[in-house]
Amino acid sequence: MAATRSSRRRHLETSAWGALLQVHAQLVPELDGDLKRTTGLPLAWYDVLLELSGAGDTPLRMSDLGERVVLSRTRVSRLVAEMETHGLVQRGANPDDRRSAFVTITDAGRRRYREAAPIYLRGIAERFADRLADEELTAITAALQRVLEPADDSGDRAGIRPA
Repeated sequence: MAATRSSRRRHLETSAWGALLQVHAQLVPELDGDLKRTTGLPLAWYDVLLELSGAGDTPLRMSDLGERVVLSRTRVSRLVAEMETHGLVQRGANPDDRRSAFVTITDAGRRRYREAAPIYLRGIAERFADRLADEELTAITAALQRVLEPADDSGDRAGIRPA
Protein backbone atom coordinates (compact mmCIF):
# COMPACT_ATOMS: atom_id res chain seq x y z
CA MET A 1 0.00 0.00 0.00
CA ALA A 2 1.22 3.50 -0.73
CA ALA A 3 2.73 5.59 2.06
CA THR A 4 -0.46 7.63 2.23
CA ARG A 5 -3.90 6.12 2.39
CA SER A 6 -6.24 6.82 -0.48
CA SER A 7 -9.60 8.36 0.29
CA ARG A 8 -11.20 5.08 -0.83
CA ARG A 9 -9.13 3.13 1.68
CA ARG A 10 -9.95 5.60 4.48
CA HIS A 11 -13.62 5.27 3.62
CA LEU A 12 -13.39 1.46 3.74
CA GLU A 13 -11.56 1.61 7.08
CA THR A 14 -13.99 3.98 8.75
CA SER A 15 -17.03 2.20 7.28
CA ALA A 16 -15.87 -1.19 8.59
CA TRP A 17 -15.01 0.25 12.00
CA GLY A 18 -18.31 2.10 12.22
CA ALA A 19 -20.29 -1.00 11.28
CA LEU A 20 -18.45 -3.04 13.92
CA LEU A 21 -19.24 -0.46 16.61
CA GLN A 22 -22.89 -0.15 15.54
CA VAL A 23 -23.44 -3.91 15.56
CA HIS A 24 -21.85 -4.17 19.00
CA ALA A 25 -23.85 -1.22 20.35
CA GLN A 26 -27.11 -2.67 19.06
CA LEU A 27 -26.69 -6.35 19.85
CA VAL A 28 -25.12 -6.25 23.31
CA PRO A 29 -28.11 -4.49 24.94
CA GLU A 30 -30.50 -6.80 23.09
CA LEU A 31 -28.68 -9.92 24.32
CA ASP A 32 -28.53 -8.43 27.82
CA GLY A 33 -32.28 -7.81 27.73
CA ASP A 34 -33.00 -11.36 26.56
CA LEU A 35 -30.98 -12.82 29.41
CA LYS A 36 -32.43 -10.52 32.06
CA ARG A 37 -36.03 -11.18 30.96
CA THR A 38 -35.71 -14.96 30.77
CA THR A 39 -33.16 -15.80 33.48
CA GLY A 40 -32.65 -12.68 35.57
CA LEU A 41 -28.95 -12.74 34.72
CA PRO A 42 -27.29 -9.65 33.25
CA LEU A 43 -25.02 -10.29 30.26
CA ALA A 44 -21.93 -9.35 32.31
CA TRP A 45 -22.77 -12.06 34.85
CA TYR A 46 -23.30 -14.56 32.05
CA ASP A 47 -19.89 -13.65 30.60
CA VAL A 48 -18.25 -14.32 33.98
CA LEU A 49 -20.08 -17.64 34.33
CA LEU A 50 -19.11 -18.57 30.76
CA GLU A 51 -15.42 -18.01 31.45
CA LEU A 52 -15.47 -19.76 34.81
CA SER A 53 -17.41 -22.68 33.37
CA GLY A 54 -14.86 -22.97 30.57
CA ALA A 55 -12.08 -23.11 33.15
CA GLY A 56 -13.63 -26.26 34.63
CA ASP A 57 -12.40 -26.92 38.13
CA THR A 58 -9.41 -24.63 37.69
CA PRO A 59 -9.86 -21.40 39.64
CA LEU A 60 -9.10 -18.21 37.74
CA ARG A 61 -7.19 -15.29 39.17
CA MET A 62 -9.32 -12.16 39.30
CA SER A 63 -6.93 -10.43 36.89
CA ASP A 64 -7.20 -13.30 34.38
CA LEU A 65 -10.97 -13.27 34.65
CA GLY A 66 -10.98 -9.52 34.07
CA GLU A 67 -8.92 -9.94 30.89
CA ARG A 68 -11.19 -12.67 29.59
CA VAL A 69 -14.40 -10.70 30.11
CA VAL A 70 -12.71 -7.41 29.13
CA LEU A 71 -13.43 -5.55 32.36
CA SER A 72 -11.28 -3.39 34.57
CA ARG A 73 -9.95 -4.93 37.76
CA THR A 74 -12.27 -2.72 39.82
CA ARG A 75 -15.33 -3.62 37.75
CA VAL A 76 -14.66 -7.35 37.76
CA SER A 77 -14.09 -7.22 41.52
CA ARG A 78 -17.47 -5.53 42.04
CA LEU A 79 -19.17 -7.94 39.65
CA VAL A 80 -17.71 -10.99 41.38
CA ALA A 81 -18.73 -9.59 44.78
CA GLU A 82 -22.34 -9.18 43.55
CA MET A 83 -22.35 -12.67 42.08
CA GLU A 84 -20.85 -14.11 45.26
CA THR A 85 -23.76 -12.72 47.30
CA HIS A 86 -26.10 -14.61 44.96
CA GLY A 87 -24.12 -17.84 45.39
CA LEU A 88 -22.98 -18.06 41.76
CA VAL A 89 -19.24 -17.77 42.32
CA GLN A 90 -16.81 -18.17 45.17
CA ARG A 91 -13.69 -16.18 45.88
CA GLY A 92 -10.64 -17.59 47.63
CA ALA A 93 -7.23 -16.33 48.59
CA ASN A 94 -4.29 -17.17 46.38
CA PRO A 95 -1.88 -19.00 48.72
CA ASP A 96 1.08 -18.09 46.46
CA ASP A 97 0.28 -14.40 46.19
CA ARG A 98 -1.68 -12.64 48.93
CA ARG A 99 -2.34 -9.70 46.59
CA SER A 100 -4.53 -11.76 44.28
CA ALA A 101 -7.61 -13.90 44.68
CA PHE A 102 -9.04 -16.87 42.85
CA VAL A 103 -12.60 -17.20 41.59
CA THR A 104 -14.50 -20.42 40.93
CA ILE A 105 -18.01 -21.13 39.75
CA THR A 106 -20.37 -22.77 42.24
CA ASP A 107 -22.88 -25.52 41.52
CA ALA A 108 -25.61 -22.86 41.55
CA GLY A 109 -23.56 -20.82 39.08
CA ARG A 110 -23.22 -23.82 36.78
CA ARG A 111 -27.00 -24.38 36.87
CA ARG A 112 -27.70 -20.73 36.05
CA TYR A 113 -25.10 -20.81 33.27
CA ARG A 114 -26.69 -23.91 31.72
CA GLU A 115 -30.11 -22.24 31.97
CA ALA A 116 -28.88 -19.05 30.28
CA ALA A 117 -26.64 -20.57 27.56
CA PRO A 118 -29.46 -21.55 25.16
CA ILE A 119 -31.00 -18.06 25.39
CA TYR A 120 -27.62 -16.43 24.71
CA LEU A 121 -26.84 -18.74 21.80
CA ARG A 122 -30.31 -18.28 20.31
CA GLY A 123 -29.86 -14.50 20.52
CA ILE A 124 -26.54 -14.70 18.70
CA ALA A 125 -28.08 -16.90 16.02
CA GLU A 126 -31.23 -14.82 15.49
CA ARG A 127 -29.70 -11.35 15.73
CA PHE A 128 -26.35 -12.00 14.06
CA ALA A 129 -25.43 -15.35 12.55
CA ASP A 130 -28.70 -16.15 10.76
CA ARG A 131 -28.32 -12.93 8.75
CA LEU A 132 -24.97 -14.05 7.33
CA ALA A 133 -23.85 -16.86 5.04
CA ASP A 134 -21.32 -19.42 6.27
CA GLU A 135 -18.66 -17.82 4.09
CA GLU A 136 -19.34 -14.40 5.61
CA LEU A 137 -19.12 -15.78 9.14
CA THR A 138 -15.83 -17.45 8.24
CA ALA A 139 -14.47 -14.23 6.72
CA ILE A 140 -15.55 -12.11 9.71
CA THR A 141 -13.97 -14.55 12.14
CA ALA A 142 -10.70 -14.71 10.19
CA ALA A 143 -10.53 -10.94 9.79
CA LEU A 144 -11.19 -10.18 13.45
CA GLN A 145 -8.72 -12.84 14.57
CA ARG A 146 -6.06 -11.19 12.42
CA VAL A 147 -6.75 -7.89 14.16
CA LEU A 148 -6.28 -9.62 17.53
CA GLU A 149 -2.98 -11.27 16.56
CA PRO A 150 -0.05 -9.71 18.38
CA ALA A 151 2.34 -7.61 16.36
CA ASP A 152 5.76 -9.10 15.75
CA ASP A 153 8.94 -7.23 16.75
CA SER A 154 8.91 -5.12 13.58
CA GLY A 155 5.46 -3.75 14.35
CA ASP A 156 4.03 -5.94 11.61
CA ARG A 157 0.54 -7.20 12.49
CA ALA A 158 -0.55 -10.38 10.70
CA GLY A 159 1.79 -9.67 7.82
CA ILE A 160 0.40 -6.22 7.11
CA ARG A 161 2.73 -3.29 7.57
CA PRO A 162 1.20 -0.05 8.79
CA ALA A 163 1.29 2.77 6.25
